[in-house]
Amino acid sequence: MFTSSTRRTRAATIFALAAVLAVAAPVAEARPGGGGGMGSRGSKTFNAPSSTTTAPSAAPIQRSQTQPGPAMGNPGMNSAATQRPRFGGGFMAGLLGAGLLGALLGGGFFGGLGGIASMIGLLLQVGLIVMVVAFAVRWFRRRQGSPAPAGYARSEMSGNSNQGGYGSAPGMGAGPAMGAAPRGAPQPTIGKVDIGPGDFQSFEIALNDVQTAYGREDVQALRNLATPEMASYFIEELGANESRGVVNRISNVKLLQGDLSEAWSEGRMEYATLAMRYAITDVTIDRRSNQTVETGEPEALELWTFVRERGGRWILSAIQQGR
Repeated sequence: MFTSSTRRTRAATIFALAAVLAVAAPVAEARPGGGGGMGSRGSKTFNAPSSTTTAPSAAPIQRSQTQPGPAMGNPGMNSAATQRPRFGGGFMAGLLGAGLLGALLGGGFFGGLGGIASMIGLLLQVGLIVMVVAFAVRWFRRRQGSPAPAGYARSEMSGNSNQGGYGSAPGMGAGPAMGAAPRGAPQPTIGKVDIGPGDFQSFEIALNDVQTAYGREDVQALRNLATPEMASYFIEELGANESRGVVNRISNVKLLQGDLSEAWSEGRMEYATLAMRYAITDVTIDRRSNQTVETGEPEALELWTFVRERGGRWILSAIQQGR
């Protein structure tokens, strides 16, 4: 039988474990795409976007309906980009399971030494796991490497260097087709796309429209502004907010700085990836009390990829976090 003291010790251990995991977990912003990279960039989905002044590098896409092929342009990117490291898998799950279950049942690695030793043993295990996770994250980042600098001519669209806006750039060519196609499928032919002032204006308008539609929970507008894949992710996030009883209000979106990272074509489809740093008011509110639950960062740095059929309208196809 557990004494009341033993139960309190077990409860304290579990709370300590929860606190450690909360500290180790990444912080996700409430805005659309703020929880991590999502969407598709055609054959470049699992390749790092070219570096820009605005965003020297970008976090990989973690959620995508594009399947990685056998001819990935960056060996080792598969494991980092397509498999989100999950805390509790394999060996670490065994350690955590053994320690936590042992603590609850009076055992663990130090089971023969009683309740206090069991708690110390579990905390040591948690510390070891956190160290392993931190090492794994650093290892994945080193494997990804830094993207090569992009060469482009920078000029302000508005002609006023004191105002935010995109730096214009000629369309960038790409190297050989890199496989995001299924095994056995022909690789797409990568071509050049010229991006002009009208395109940059469309991208800036889309930034505002997507954020505004998300804040209004306007599903139909999101479906018009984004690919079906991206719209499905946004709808999933909105559903999660509703289940939590909160709503994400977004306003005052203003582009501060932006650069073209890449622009290319694959058959009839054209893609453009933009690095954007923008101001935003991002507030999560309780639906019943209308009280503020959470306030997001006042600025965001992201890379948005747009796609269109040649001569058509640009729509959002991917979001990645810049860094």
